[in-house]
Amino acid sequence: MEPLELRRAVEAGRATASELGFQVDDVVVINDSDRVVLRLLPCDVLARVAPSGHLAASEFEVEVARRLADIHAPVAELEPRVDPRVHVRDAFAISLWTYYEPLESKIASADYADVLMRHHAALRRVDLGVPHFTDRVAGALRVVNHRRQSPELPDSDREFLIATLRALSATISAEGADDQLLHGEPHPGNLLNTRRGPLFVDLATCCRGPIEFDLAHAPEEVGEHYAGADHGMIRRCRVLGWAVFTAWRWRRDDQLPDRDHWRAEGLRQVRTTFERCGLG
Repeated sequence: MEPLELRRAVEAGRATASELGFQVDDVVVINDSDRVVLRLLPCDVLARVAPSGHLAASEFEVEVARRLADIHAPVAELEPRVDPRVHVRDAFAISLWTYYEPLESKIASADYADVLMRHHAALRRVDLGVPHFTDRVAGALRVVNHRRQSPELPDSDREFLIATLRALSATISAEGADDQLLHGEPHPGNLLNTRRGPLFVDLATCCRGPIEFDLAHAPEEVGEHYAGADHGMIRRCRVLGWAVFTAWRWRRDDQLPDRDHWRAEGLRQVRTTFERCGLG
């Protein structure tokens, strides 16, 4: 967020928690991107604060978290001392969560695979209306197909991204793997190592698709420990994931920090991963 918007977001999170009866003497910004994550002290509550345009996504995330907590899925839980809902204040959507002190140790690949398998098993017990992964690809294609949405994307890179997105989406869909509810983006940044064990966060990214689509977001070694995974499909999904990510970075109004870096890095990753996976 821009500095002024960040200050407003911090104050909205602080004021919301205070009105709900929590003591807030200090605020630590844990993450700052399109939304901010705040640790409120000394009450030790985690606040997720997003622009009100993200209200529907915040409400969806709270509903997913509530349902998954009911079946003991390995996910970060909402703050138990208040009702599970999204609060709106000063054009921000605020949700309150349990704060988990992170452990410094790295999550082993086998443990990463185990927690993802358990998460997938829990997701199979939840009925939610979510987009298919191909809808995510279609959104990325709309960005790169229209110059008004991505005016700074060079023509050669535009053609490359369009061809990659179309070909891999069609290939993965044609392989006929079983679809199920997925986390959507279970990369290491969305997996906390806590005293309760590894817990997934950022639950608003749910979509439907093959488990390999989720595995493509994890480190490569994780797939080797996930029983029944199709390693060829993981490689194809990994390239597709980078292509989707890169397409969004070229959107005219994209606000990801270090956008220019990720534009170049994304294109490099699509090309190198494409070649390394033998898809060229």
